[in-house]
Amino acid sequence: AKLDKLGVNTPICNWLLDFLSQRPQTVRVGNNTSNTIILNTGAPQGCVLSPLLFTLLTHDCTTTHSTNHLVKFADDTTLVGLITKGDETNYREEVDLLTKWCRDNNLLLNVSKTKEIVVNFQRGHTQRLPLIIDGTAVERVSSTKFLGVHISEDLSWTANITSLAKKGQQHLYFLRKLKRSGASQAIMTTFYRGTIKSILSSCITVWGGGSCTHSNRKALQRIVNTARRIIGTPLPSLQDLYITRLTRKALTIIKDAHHPAHNLFSFLPSGRRFRSLCSRTTRLRNSFTHQAIRMLNTLSPLHLPTTHLPHEQCSNESPPPPAALRHCLKCTRTLIANCQCCKLYLFLSFYLFILCYTYTFLFFHS
Repeated sequence: AKLDKLGVNTPICNWLLDFLSQRPQTVRVGNNTSNTIILNTGAPQGCVLSPLLFTLLTHDCTTTHSTNHLVKFADDTTLVGLITKGDETNYREEVDLLTKWCRDNNLLLNVSKTKEIVVNFQRGHTQRLPLIIDGTAVERVSSTKFLGVHISEDLSWTANITSLAKKGQQHLYFLRKLKRSGASQAIMTTFYRGTIKSILSSCITVWGGGSCTHSNRKALQRIVNTARRIIGTPLPSLQDLYITRLTRKALTIIKDAHHPAHNLFSFLPSGRRFRSLCSRTTRLRNSFTHQAIRMLNTLSPLHLPTTHLPHEQCSNESPPPPAALRHCLKCTRTLIANCQCCKLYLFLSFYLFILCYTYTFLFFHS
């Protein structure tokens, strides 16, 4: 029925229905084999279609209140609710609707693995009542793991960085074993990039800025320095990794017009610098968007992305707004800020002007 509502052709729906129904299953443990049973629920494990079918199944699981936001990743679902003036009505209603949706779609919520974390920086806030799902109270924690990242109720990254440092130290042991076995620098560098570097730089664009304390950054950098001494070759520092990842992520968002954060990166009328966002708290100033804008404003305009426009849009009748860097293909009528063609045009014009002026001066002088 859901595929029908999405406009999927009937033959494809019938083909998927035939694929998912009447599936024989047998379990073998050693030399023992169970009896064959017929399954009409779920999807085969490891099947390429399974993630897609689950996404199609949960596509209509949405929020009903604008103050709530649903984050879905595979079979993990996170409900984020904004509570103002202590009114939790919309948030608790959303939890009840989510529970009802799971029940109607034959999905069972694992309440024992469900956690609730409250981020509240108000002074003197009162303790809120626990959530109840199917008669069971949801455990409220001060820190939880979300897609591999530890998130604390005070939005500090100490727990996450401590976990990363522990994993990095464990992998240094294997790097030392490679060194003792006579592995080459190329092999050890590849191992470092695939294990230790990938661990230390995990989600570094989120916590690697001003939110990371000096002691935490020093603990991670100590692992990089140890790996450098073991391998015997220069390695990029943690700050270099952060700058590279931050710039790359920001440019990816700018180039993707459909990204939710695309509108946060807007140019000033000059077209040379990004507009800085207003922030009244240090926590917001240390966030990804603010750090990325400050980083991009230090780059040369030649390193910033450009958007190619047809010649028809570069006309005097409808000049393009200077909200972003633009690069026209034949901008001979309208000059656009930071356009390389326009810069070349101005340079050649200035050069010809100097040449003609010099020639005229020499002519009259002679």
